Amino acid sequence: MAGQHPAYAPEFRQRMIDLVRAGRTPESLSREFEPSARTIRNWVQQADRDEGRRSDGLTTAEREELRHLRAENKRLREEREILRKAAAWFAKEADSNPSRGSRIRKRTGQSMPWPPCAGCWVSLRAATMRG
Repeated sequence: MAGQHPAYAPEFRQRMIDLVRAGRTPESLSREFEPSARTIRNWVQQADRDEGRRSDGLTTAEREELRHLRAENKRLREEREILRKAAAWFAKEADSNPSRGSRIRKRTGQSMPWPPCAGCWVSLRAATMRG
């Protein structure tokens, strides 16, 4: 693949398009100026699409919107993947760390909601003390 050239100024591109529409060939412009004949033809074709003279491709605005939507789609997929992994991690952590209510159940044999109310705390403590 040939080396990348910095983008040409929009004014330069428009001047080349105007010269082609005035009757100059892309080949003659290519010999006189730096861009290749294929590049100049591409500029003319894209200008024709943007101006509604051609309908065989996307306009510049449509290309920009498509680029933006693809980038947004990629970002949303990455965010969804992060959330999926986080949900799996939290589910794994919840399974590996029993809740406090399950510890009380083991000690007392009773199922109690956690945390118990402040008034119940004393009676719960007395019920679970050995001695």
